[in-house]
Amino acid sequence: MTFFDSPPIKKLYEQDFNLWLEKTCHQIRQKDYTSVDWDNLLEELESLGRQEKHELANRLTVLLEHLLKLAFWEAEKAYNARGWRGTIREQRKQIARLLKASPSLKPYLTEIFEECYRDAREITIDKTGLSSEGIPLDAFLTIEQALDENWLPD
Repeated sequence: MTFFDSPPIKKLYEQDFNLWLEKTCHQIRQKDYTSVDWDNLLEELESLGRQEKHELANRLTVLLEHLLKLAFWEAEKAYNARGWRGTIREQRKQIARLLKASPSLKPYLTEIFEECYRDAREITIDKTGLSSEGIPLDAFLTIEQALDENWLPD
């Protein structure tokens, strides 16, 4: 299937997403707005925003998980702290890149912080076998500390 002998645009969306995308971009560049598959295009645009939010939440959860390990998993700290710190640095940098590319996500980060902390706490308890009483229910750090490249728990 080539660009010019492809099926109608709405059908193409289901059959060959990449070709649909190329054809849609071509139609918009040519200002052929009546041929654009607007319903699917809007769905894809909305999906992009959801993906960024999902990635931000995932990265924040991983960051908090490793900060929790560093703060509370004493039995493994001597063997694993270097790797945890590396993951912490990586997640902080990736979150900073996301926020630089989409500064409007910063309020969302604040909105999801507590939920991500609770998720990270549960994951940490599952992975480490630590007692749930040993890790605070409420975040032991602020969002600013979590994102600060120079801050680590004692």
